[in-house]
Amino acid sequence: MTDSAAPHERLARRLGLRGAVAIGLAAMIGAGVFAVWAPAAQAAGGWLLAGLAVAALVAFANAGSTAQLAVRYPESGGAYRYGRERLGAWAGFLAGWGFVIGKTASCAAMALTAAAYLVPPAWQKPVAIAAVVVLVGVNVLGVTRTARVASAIVSAVIAVLVVVVVAGFAAIAGVGWGVGAPAPTAELQATDAAPDVYGVLQAAALIFFAFAGYARIATLGEEVREPTRTIPRAIGVAFAIVVVVYVLVGTAAVGSLGADALAASVAPLVDVVAVAGWLWAEPVVRIAAGVAALGSLLALVAGVGRTSLAMARDGELPRALTAVHPRFGVPHVAEIATGVAVVVLILVADLRGAIGFSSFGVLLYYLVANASALTQPVGERLVPRWLSWFGAVGCVVLVVTLPIVSIAAGVAVFAVGAAVRAIRIALGRRRRDPGD
Repeated sequence: MTDSAAPHERLARRLGLRGAVAIGLAAMIGAGVFAVWAPAAQAAGGWLLAGLAVAALVAFANAGSTAQLAVRYPESGGAYRYGRERLGAWAGFLAGWGFVIGKTASCAAMALTAAAYLVPPAWQKPVAIAAVVVLVGVNVLGVTRTARVASAIVSAVIAVLVVVVVAGFAAIAGVGWGVGAPAPTAELQATDAAPDVYGVLQAAALIFFAFAGYARIATLGEEVREPTRTIPRAIGVAFAIVVVVYVLVGTAAVGSLGADALAASVAPLVDVVAVAGWLWAEPVVRIAAGVAALGSLLALVAGVGRTSLAMARDGELPRALTAVHPRFGVPHVAEIATGVAVVVLILVADLRGAIGFSSFGVLLYYLVANASALTQPVGERLVPRWLSWFGAVGCVVLVVTLPIVSIAAGVAVFAVGAAVRAIRIALGRRRRDPGD
């Protein structure tokens, strides 16, 4: 392993298995589980659960490659570090750039989502900014505090999702397939006659946004105790829990509402409890959605800060971001810089398309991870080689099926990052050799 940081810059290993799992769950069981079903149903219709299955399979392959690489490189940076070590500086840079830019946008989206659920429109941007400031402060106080807050948020959100699932299945059993919703038998027969493969894949690409949080565990690799043992276990446990949760919630949602009503829903899980007649649960679900978005924001800030730290250590981002707080042992400058960037985005940008843009960056991030895992020798492999190939091909397939606006924005941002890096390299060479 390349020791890219000086001893005084190293982060403290304070995070155990439970904390690592909690941070991964907070990143995955966040706003996505409350928001992703409607756009996915718009793409896949009655084949929504097929899209969920595809997303889960690609995510499983990516999780295997990530865990395998994290054992070999247990330090901050995730696929940025893996790509740089296994494939070269350019591959690492593109992975890190995609993660930092995409997840910074996701941070802003999560803050705005929380505010949209919790307060009236006039208060949404001020509350979103306040949420960013508070949660950056929690992160700066140390990764163990981050893990404790994440554990509390995950516990509360899972409890509410249990209510949603029970309400959904009660609606299915008690009043057919939802008030005013089409019968599933006819719907499934129609989709069975003419399956929309492109729609299923686009739904999978959008749902993948909600699965991708296990990367947060890898980006915290330098702060995990016994990383070669803890990181693979934490990724596996967090991913297994999330798959079960998403299958149950997705089945309850499409089963109780029907695909058409689900696609048109603004707050799908609120509608699930409403169609079951559980009106008392509606405000509970709204509050849980806001809290879940805050949990995602908490974990995202931690992940972006660590990847920024790793890139700054290698000179890919400003060196000031390498600073580690002497008391709390966290990259406080990187996390504060992330918070400032998120606040700016909240003030000036419309981030309704952030899910697609984030999926573009994250899928390319995992493409680099899978490609890096393919270069590892047999002695380092935890998963079969074909699984990494499947993950790499799956990432490419899902990227090209994203909405065209998301693809165009992603390509533009990557092109800007690559151009800036190429210019910086050229200028550096000219300074080293003025005779050229």
